[in-house]
Amino acid sequence: MADQKIDFVEHLKSIHEIFAEKIPFHRILGLRIEPLEEEHICIKIEMKEELVGNYLQGILHGGVISAVLDVAGGITAWLGVLKKLEGHPLEEIVERFSKIGTIDLRIDYLRPGRGKYFLATGSILRTGNKVAVTRMELHNDEELLVAVGTGTYMVG
Repeated sequence: MADQKIDFVEHLKSIHEIFAEKIPFHRILGLRIEPLEEEHICIKIEMKEELVGNYLQGILHGGVISAVLDVAGGITAWLGVLKKLEGHPLEEIVERFSKIGTIDLRIDYLRPGRGKYFLATGSILRTGNKVAVTRMELHNDEELLVAVGTGTYMVG
């Protein structure tokens, strides 16, 4: 494994598998990671009764919104790091991945979480050697902006 190298596209498949299949909390929420691209991530979550936060209004729980945006930010941060590490040994990439974690997360709830499904996207604001900063958005099925977030992630 020490001499094995991995290219960016190959590693995108690994990220998809890790976030979609290996993290139990993501399965509980029903997160589906749409096909990852070099500069774009999209996470889809279907509305279901278990995710309702206000039973009178039938809207998505704020904690679910926060969790989905955090996942989008984490994947986005990791893509930024991965791009910097393209061509590096797999062992180094795995070690860096094991250190990723949320340092700070700010969510602004803009409107109630009404919809049949929601899409979370992220973009990189800055990727350093130790910390990455991302911006995330959550839209509903009518393309209305429900919430935005900024996340800071330990990446090294």
